[in-house]
Amino acid sequence: MQAPDTPILRDIVLVGGGHSHVGVLKSFGMTPIPGVRLTLICTDMHTPYSGMLPGYVAGHYDYDEVHIDLSRLAVFAGARLYKDEVIGIDRLNRKVLCRNRPAVPYDVLSINIGATPQLANVLGAQEHAVAVKPITRFNDRWLALLERVKNNPGTTTVAVVGAGAGGVELLLAMQFRLCNVLRGLGRDPAELVFHLFASGADLLPTHNARVRKRFTKVLADRGVQVHRNAEVTQVMPGQLQTASGEVLDADEIIWVTRAGGAAWLKETGLALDADGFIRVSDSLQSLSDPVIFAAGDVASMVNFPLEKAGVFAVRQGPPLTHNLRCSVLGEALRPYRPQRKWLALISTGDQYAVASRGWLGLGGAWVWRWKDWIDQRFMRRFSDLQMIDATVAQTSKLRNLVQLTPQESLQAISAMAMRCGGCGAKVGATVLSSALSQLHPINREEVLVGLTDPDDAAVVRIPPGKAMVHSVDFFRSFVDDPYIFGKIAANHALGDVWAMGAQAQTATAIATVPSGLDAKVEDVLFQMMTGAVEVLNEAECALVGGHTGEGKELALGFAINGLIDDDPARILRKNGMQPGDVLILTKPIGTGTLFAAHARLAAKGRWIDAALQSMVMSNRLGAQCLTAWGATACTDLTGFGLLGHLLEMTRPSGVDAELLMSALPLLDGAQECVNAGMVSSLQSANVRLRRALSNQEAMINHPRYPLLFDPQTAGGLLASLPADKAQACINELQALGYTQTVVVGRVLAQGDSLAPITLRE
Repeated sequence: MQAPDTPILRDIVLVGGGHSHVGVLKSFGMTPIPGVRLTLICTDMHTPYSGMLPGYVAGHYDYDEVHIDLSRLAVFAGARLYKDEVIGIDRLNRKVLCRNRPAVPYDVLSINIGATPQLANVLGAQEHAVAVKPITRFNDRWLALLERVKNNPGTTTVAVVGAGAGGVELLLAMQFRLCNVLRGLGRDPAELVFHLFASGADLLPTHNARVRKRFTKVLADRGVQVHRNAEVTQVMPGQLQTASGEVLDADEIIWVTRAGGAAWLKETGLALDADGFIRVSDSLQSLSDPVIFAAGDVASMVNFPLEKAGVFAVRQGPPLTHNLRCSVLGEALRPYRPQRKWLALISTGDQYAVASRGWLGLGGAWVWRWKDWIDQRFMRRFSDLQMIDATVAQTSKLRNLVQLTPQESLQAISAMAMRCGGCGAKVGATVLSSALSQLHPINREEVLVGLTDPDDAAVVRIPPGKAMVHSVDFFRSFVDDPYIFGKIAANHALGDVWAMGAQAQTATAIATVPSGLDAKVEDVLFQMMTGAVEVLNEAECALVGGHTGEGKELALGFAINGLIDDDPARILRKNGMQPGDVLILTKPIGTGTLFAAHARLAAKGRWIDAALQSMVMSNRLGAQCLTAWGATACTDLTGFGLLGHLLEMTRPSGVDAELLMSALPLLDGAQECVNAGMVSSLQSANVRLRRALSNQEAMINHPRYPLLFDPQTAGGLLASLPADKAQACINELQALGYTQTVVVGRVLAQGDSLAPITLRE
C-alpha cells in the first residue's frame, strides 16, 4: 500500500483491467515504489478470466470464481480505481480522456483493454448480434437466454459466428448448460438447435489437424450444424445471411469472430497495425511514444506476431510490470520473448478438454482436471490478498527513486520536509488558482461578491420573504477516486438543506489535500472540485469561496446556505411526526459496514460500486416529492445511523415508533459484511442508543439488528407521512429514481417511556 505520508512524484495510469494489468497491480501491492501512484481506469469492477469463461457458461463455476475483483485488487495495490470509459489520449499534455469525468494525467501510461469485436463491418451485426466481448454485456444476454429457454417451451435456435477455438468452446459450453437446464425441467434437449458458421473450410484453423478432427467429431456427435466457407455478410432481426446467399432463422446470434482495436485508438496518433492494434517493441513500448505501453490482445508485437490468446496477456504481466517500474525510475527496459509454441487447453462443455500444442492433440477428463487446476491456481493469486504495510523510504533515497526535473526536485524536497501549520499549511496560490480556474460554478443573482472576486469573503443577498438555512459537513475521503469523492461530499453536505424543505443557495468549501509535486496536488484538487461543482451546479447552488490546506489525507466539506419561506409553519423539521403516520426511507442502508469491509479487502467490487451509485444520487427531488405529499417530518440519514436519526425525530415529536426489520432496504453485500463482523469505527458509539429500543433483548440476534447502528454517508431521506398518502408518494419517488423506497415503520402514540422504538419482523 502507498504510505499516506509519501508525496506523489509520478503517476502510472493503467487503462483496462486485463490479464496483464492485474499482474501489475498485484506486483505493486507486494512491492510498491514510494512516490509512484497507480491509477486504474476501467468500465467494470470485475474482470473475467478468459480461461474460465466457458466453464462459467457451462455451469461449472459461479460468477465470482471466474472474475477478478478489481476493486479489492486496487485497494491491495494502493491504486486509485476510476470507473469510466476511456475515449482518447491527449499525448501532448499526457492525459487520458474519459467519457464522464475530467481527463486523468499520466507520467507513464499502459493500455490493456483487449480486442473489440468489429461488428460494424457486417451490415446489421451491431444491432442484432451479441458479441462475446465485452464480457459483461455478453453475460447479461446469456443470462437472459437462460431464462428465455426455461420459460418458453419450444425450439430455440442459437447461431455462433466464428469457428476458432473461442467460438467452438463457447458453443459447446452453452449447449451443455442449456441441455442440462431442459433435462432438469423434464423437457427434451432436442428443443435446442445450434449452428456454427466458419468463414473458411477449417474449424480451429490455428490448431493442428488432430485437434481439428477431435472437435469436428464432438460437434457432429452433439448435433451441431456446421456451416463451412460460410462468411456471414448480413444480420437481420432473427436472421443471418452468408456470402452464398444462405439465410438462417435464429433466436440468438453470438459473434465470436476476429476482433480489432478500439475505435478511439485511431485518433491517438499511435502506430497501429492493420487491425487497429497498438504496435509495440519487444519491451511492450509503443513505437510512437516511449511513455506508453500496451499488452495483451490490444498489443501487436512487431517482431513476434502473436495469436490473440489469454496465455500471452498473462505471460506479458511480469515484463510489463518490470518495464513500467524501470520507466519511472529511468532504468533500462527488459525485452519480452514469447514462446514459439504454447499450450491451449480447450474444453468441450462437459468436464472434458483437449490439449493442443504444436502437433500435439490429447483429450480426456484428466486434461480438464489439469486445466481446472491451472485456472484455479491463477485465480487464487488475486483472491488470496492480505494487506501489506509499506515501509516509507528515507527522504534522500526517495528523492532519487524517480527522475525529476530541477524544479520538481525542489517541490519534492518541500513536500517531504516537515510541513508548516497555521497559514503555512495552505495550498500554494499558483496551484490553487490553476485548479480553480478550470471550474465553472453557476452564478446566482443574489451573489454580490463570489468566487471570481479577489475579496476576503463572499457577499450574498437574502431575497425578500426568505429565511436563511445554514448547514456544514466535512469528512476525509473513504474512496480512492477524488472526482467521485467530490460528488459524494457535496451531496452529503446538501442533504441537510433538502431535508428541511429548503432550496440550496451558496456553498463555501473547505478542502484538505496531501502534499506533493504541484502538478499532482493541482490535479487532485481539480478532480475533486469538478465532481463537487457538478453536484452543486445541478442543485443550483453557487460555489462562492472556500479554503484549501495541506493535510495527511484527502478531505472535503462544505458550509451550505439555503433559502426557505420566512414562515416557521412551512419549514420541514424533525419534530412534526404524528401518530398514525408511516415511516418512509428513500435509499438502502449499509454504507458504513461496506466501506469498513472494503478497507479490509472483504467487500466485492460490485457491492462498492452499487453503494457509490447510491451515494452520488441527490436527495433534492426526493425532498421535493415528500414535501409535496405532505411529509410531517424529515431528516437525512448520516453518521448516527437509522436508529440515531429516528430518535432525533421521535423525541422532539413526543411519539413512539415501530420499525419493520424485514422491510429495511439494504445495499448489496451489507448483510454479508455485517455478518462477518465488519463494522464502521463509529458503530460502537451508535450502539449506545440501543437503550431506546423497547424490545432489544428479543431482537438483538436478528441479522439486521447491527445495521440499525450503521453510519451512513450521503444516505437517503427518512420521513413520516400521513398513511393515506404514503403509497402514492412512494410510487412517485420510485419513478424519480429512488427505486428502493419503502415503508419501514409507523409512528405510534407515546407510551410510558421517552419515545421508545419497537422492532418487529
